[in-house]
Amino acid sequence: MKVIHLLFDSLNRHFLPPYGCDWVHAPNFQRLADRTVTFDRCYVGSMPCVPARRELHTGRYNFLHRSWGPLEPFDDSMPQLLKNSGVHTHLVTDHQHYWEDGGATYHNRYSTYEFVRGQEGDRWRAEVGDLASLTPRARLIRQDAINRKHARDHGAHPQEVTFRRGLEFLETNWRKDNWLLQIETFDPHEPFFAPERFRERYVDELHRPPTDWPEYRRVSESPEQVDRMRREYAALVGLCDESLGKVLDFLDAHNLWHDTLLIVNTDHGFLLGEHGWWAKCVMPFYQEVAHAPMFLWDPRNGRRAERSDALVQMIDLPPTFLEFFGQPVPDDVRGHSLARAVEEGASFRDAALFGMHAAHINCTDGRYVYMRAPDEAVPAYDYTLMPTRMREFIESDKLREAELAQPFSFTKGLPVLKIPARTRLPNGEAVDRTETLLFDLDRDPRQENPVSDPQTEARMRDLMTRLLTENDAPRELYRRYSLETESG
Repeated sequence: MKVIHLLFDSLNRHFLPPYGCDWVHAPNFQRLADRTVTFDRCYVGSMPCVPARRELHTGRYNFLHRSWGPLEPFDDSMPQLLKNSGVHTHLVTDHQHYWEDGGATYHNRYSTYEFVRGQEGDRWRAEVGDLASLTPRARLIRQDAINRKHARDHGAHPQEVTFRRGLEFLETNWRKDNWLLQIETFDPHEPFFAPERFRERYVDELHRPPTDWPEYRRVSESPEQVDRMRREYAALVGLCDESLGKVLDFLDAHNLWHDTLLIVNTDHGFLLGEHGWWAKCVMPFYQEVAHAPMFLWDPRNGRRAERSDALVQMIDLPPTFLEFFGQPVPDDVRGHSLARAVEEGASFRDAALFGMHAAHINCTDGRYVYMRAPDEAVPAYDYTLMPTRMREFIESDKLREAELAQPFSFTKGLPVLKIPARTRLPNGEAVDRTETLLFDLDRDPRQENPVSDPQTEARMRDLMTRLLTENDAPRELYRRYSLETESG
């Protein structure tokens, strides 16, 4: 048995033909939908990139207990569990966050891995300059411009190299058994750097400097500039579609559909001017960010060209892969195998949580989305034995305030550090977490008009409280979000 997992980053489902888009040229995503089960109610869990990958390893929510950070010593890692059982797990990726302080424990859980350089501000090619005088964002932009010089030739884009190396693994190993291949690209994450052959379809002003890197803030650009940004994003989706097609071609050419599980998904979506916002992390997580695409081919049931309304998340992938290879699922896993959702034609959960540490806690039952704002007077904490953030160690002043907290149910009896959380983004931007919102997606799929429905809000609040309890959430979260338990 074999598994291929294709993981894109920041892939907005509204730009894909299987989810109703009629202007982005992505025939291979439609081809994928014709061959697989398409999930219509897939939601993110922990935001953003690396918190989602901790879920991919552990099958548990990350955002209730800590922010962006590495795998912990007590975490059960799905790729390592498979590796220990004799399944070869191979990661090939251009996602540079794995090699930063806040992601450095993930790639070594695989049997083997390859890292492709050059995405975003990856500190790759060197040109000496006065970096001390630049803001962090200016440093990223400068480094990205340097990296792009080495990725403009045909076939040299980091995504193209990533998929080429993934296909090399397949060419070498397709006749063998018991392996999992994770091909993971940073695209279509910003900046939306796409080869010219894809930009030509969407962008008329190719001679002008690209408008392809939105900041995490409210939209201040003109409608024409917003449209240009969306078209640059669409061009990069075109490259993702081409890469996907190469994998589908390989599966066809080598008749791998009969024994190979295929999952294609993303960690989260992306806002491109909707709701007056760019990107993610700052605003509440509207559908463009939270409602994600996911596709599944399971050779054991052969379901294809079907839709599923099961409520699924990233935490469901570890048990799906473990059970496919006949391996036990650890007790700490809170996800469920997607095979059950497909075979039974029903959801195995009545609600799901999603969010970012210390921001809104969100709950959906598939129809309603409830966004619960925190009381900022109640502090938030990181619970960890790995005190790093995205690109640096947790600040010394916060570490001086750290306490030793009692173990959680999933920490294998280990106490953890309780460290005051940072409540602003690394760029200093405050997170917009001031308002509790309730949306009825059946009547308002674009989330333009929050509803006032005390009865539904009470039901969603009860679902949220129950899920917090089931996931052993820190006690202060009930006070921070004004949620009451039976014990008070």
